[in-house]
Amino acid sequence: MRKLWIAGLSIALIASMPGTAQVADTAALSAQKTALDKFAWMDGTWRGLAVTKGPGGEHRVTQTERIGPMLGGTVRVIEGKGFNPDGSVGFNAFAVISWDGEKQAYNFRSYAQGRSGDFMIRPTADGYVWEIAAGPMTIRYTATLKDGSWSEIGERIAPGQAPVQFFEMHLKRVGDTAWPNGGAMTPN
Repeated sequence: MRKLWIAGLSIALIASMPGTAQVADTAALSAQKTALDKFAWMDGTWRGLAVTKGPGGEHRVTQTERIGPMLGGTVRVIEGKGFNPDGSVGFNAFAVISWDGEKQAYNFRSYAQGRSGDFMIRPTADGYVWEIAAGPMTIRYTATLKDGSWSEIGERIAPGQAPVQFFEMHLKRVGDTAWPNGGAMTPN
């Protein structure tokens, strides 16, 4: 019991030192930035056609993405917005890609259409793959970058069945963006 009390006191003393909570783990930050560099090709603004196929037919939108690094390049921040033909928003999502050094794995934290979750994402030689566990099924998105075009498909994968594609997107990079760092707060 005495050892636990001493350990607890030591932790309390260290935590109470001014500035201790703000000391950066430079090795961890460097590892995170290096890991996130694999997604740097996504930085900028993108636009193109996205089509989702459902029971009610196809839903077509002009899909836009704006993506940039944050926290010194240790995370990638993504906003996806799809516009219906009349200009209204038909899809809106926000996500953060990060690297967990302890797990040696990427995380994709996504918020879209009233839902959110943490998902597996992994870079590939020419893009990435991310997946959502959906009961006995898996929803898999596969993206590729080729000749300046970002293509992505979504598939439902059920055990013992061929994958069924329900989503397709083709985007072109249209420019740079200062987002999310642009317009950041300053001390004055």
